[in-house]
Amino acid sequence: MAYLTGQRPADVLGMRKDDIVDGYLLVTQGKTGKRLRIQIEVDGEQNSLGKLLKRIAQGNEGMLSPFLVLNRSGRRVSWPMLRNRWDEARSKAASEAEANGEADLAVRIRQFQFRDIRPKAASEIRDVADASVLLGHSKEGITERVYRRVGAVAKPAK
Repeated sequence: MAYLTGQRPADVLGMRKDDIVDGYLLVTQGKTGKRLRIQIEVDGEQNSLGKLLKRIAQGNEGMLSPFLVLNRSGRRVSWPMLRNRWDEARSKAASEAEANGEADLAVRIRQFQFRDIRPKAASEIRDVADASVLLGHSKEGITERVYRRVGAVAKPAK
């Protein structure tokens, strides 16, 4: 969810069922107060975020909590819970890479932090203006300087 929405962890953990309205996920960013409507469908078809939200809704069926990110007992996931799950998943992924003989990949996996997800999301959107809107920045320069971690796409001379 953090990757697909480009939002900060606290904002992701605060997302609720009633934030899904008319084909959008409504977000009010905690840090800036900026409001966004993130598309969950395009031309009547669910995009990746829409499909994820559908899977989350199915997994949360019967849970009373209004929040989207819940643990198995139906409680809202807290930052420490998210941190523990992140550390466990990262460790498991690195161990699997090592078991497959990919030591360099294992090192990179261990270096990857949850806070790297937001810049990754920004870097994978071709248009910096679109990335800036998703991250809630008022100026594209911030997105370009701080969050974009790949160079511009260039075509060769011939």
